[in-house]
Amino acid sequence: MTAPTVSNFQPRPLDFAMTDQTSEHPVQHRTLEHPVQHRLKLRNLRLSDYGDVEEIMEAVYPSLDGAWSREQFASQIARFPEGQICIEDNGKVVAATISLIVDYGRHGDRHTYNQIIGDGYLTTHDPNGDTLYGVDIFVHPDYRDMRLGRRLYDARKELCEKLNLRAIIVGGRIPGYGKYAHAMTPQQYVEQVRAKELVDPILTFQLANDFHVRKIVTGYLPDDTESQAYAVLLEWLNIYYEEKEVLIGGRKSVVRVGAVQWQMRQTVSLDDMLQQVEYFVDAVAGYKTDIVLFPEFFNGPLMAQFNQRNTAEAVRQLAEYTEPLREAISQLAVAYNVNIIAGSMPEYGSGALYNATYLCRRDGTWDKQSKLHITPDERSYWGLQGGDSLRVFELDVGKIGILICYDVEFPELPRLLADQGMQILFVPFWTDTKNAYLRVRRCAQARAIENECYVVISGSVGNLPRVENMDMQYSQAAVFTPSDFAFPHDAIAAEATPNTEMTLIVDLDLDNLKEMRMHGSVRNFRDRRLDLYKIAWTGRS
Repeated sequence: MTAPTVSNFQPRPLDFAMTDQTSEHPVQHRTLEHPVQHRLKLRNLRLSDYGDVEEIMEAVYPSLDGAWSREQFASQIARFPEGQICIEDNGKVVAATISLIVDYGRHGDRHTYNQIIGDGYLTTHDPNGDTLYGVDIFVHPDYRDMRLGRRLYDARKELCEKLNLRAIIVGGRIPGYGKYAHAMTPQQYVEQVRAKELVDPILTFQLANDFHVRKIVTGYLPDDTESQAYAVLLEWLNIYYEEKEVLIGGRKSVVRVGAVQWQMRQTVSLDDMLQQVEYFVDAVAGYKTDIVLFPEFFNGPLMAQFNQRNTAEAVRQLAEYTEPLREAISQLAVAYNVNIIAGSMPEYGSGALYNATYLCRRDGTWDKQSKLHITPDERSYWGLQGGDSLRVFELDVGKIGILICYDVEFPELPRLLADQGMQILFVPFWTDTKNAYLRVRRCAQARAIENECYVVISGSVGNLPRVENMDMQYSQAAVFTPSDFAFPHDAIAAEATPNTEMTLIVDLDLDNLKEMRMHGSVRNFRDRRLDLYKIAWTGRS
């Protein structure tokens, strides 16, 4: 068979040859007198496989100019051997897929099949591109009930991940549309297929393989009368894609977090308080911890030296220690190479008292998050006011959110943070009784499940006899996870002994969050009905 010239070349439809799904016109399989013992093997195509490939393509593309020429096939293997994959059975190729790498930004969505595959010779292959483009996939008619197409798609996904490519893009015919063209638009037809009201022999299969519709195009294959010359560009995103490999100081996939369950004890000076803080920072940093969390109002013991008959005045005097504490903890973060979430401390300014947590990064920078919701006791005893800003914080290990105690009981806040990419939520809390603690704990567990993120909580233990409104403590620090197979069976990564001074140190795999959001048993974050409801932030960003 001679190679077609550019002028008479008739491109075959990308990823259109077959599906493993039954369609409205199922393929008739040959009947064998004796059962065949299969020996399937996944491998890369070789030039010597051309005879088998030609046989399959002639069988599945009788109306689309049959097989690739030998010259085209040789060019495909020479230009990108890793992208040409097949399944053999007892030494004979029975299914195969053809791919190339492109810089998709150069081509964009307004391309034709013939243009992007270089007339079948893959002259457009770019080893430095960012996208794996599916050229062809075909299965011998006698093997269409063995789900080999899925194996080939999985092999493509594995290749995409190992080559660190951004995505796989394929162009899909919609051959079922021809029967409905008189009654609906291509967009309506695609929506009906996505809703499983209609079955398309090709689009249904591609959607079942986690591809998502990117764009409906026309003129992709001008001679495709079944699809009325329409096609659907579909995309599969590689959730492990990294834009650029960093040799040192790169982003981690496993983050080690520490939670300090802090003992409230008599403290006579700021130096005494900092000595206790440094003890715990030193302890967790020795385990190469990335982030350590202290509890809400961990500096409460310093309030014992002030007049307890006027608790509002006492807490405002305590606020005078906040800036020196923040500066000292920032220095500890740099010295011990650990990001420190400094629990929370009272902050007084412009005639208002707030409860604020300070994120002291190990690069020397710092940020602040104020408590937004104030409890009745905090308002009546101390005159606290709620803040008006909420944000996700960027760390060298990922994106985190911080909500102080009562704030985690309002599900809107973690959802807003999750929408901004939050991976780990930290909740410093202070509770005096078990029922108060359980409100925080149960809500934190719910936030981990519904937002598919990790949640770290920590509080204080012990008692402070001379500090009004902070005299009793109850805590059980814990780290919560989503609830799926990649996580602990009870969705608890670790928990402390109740009411005992100690630390928790836990490794959290951020890749498991990516995997769950894309392929989890349920997908709370993706399956929200945003056509029915939305959460909007109206405060200060």
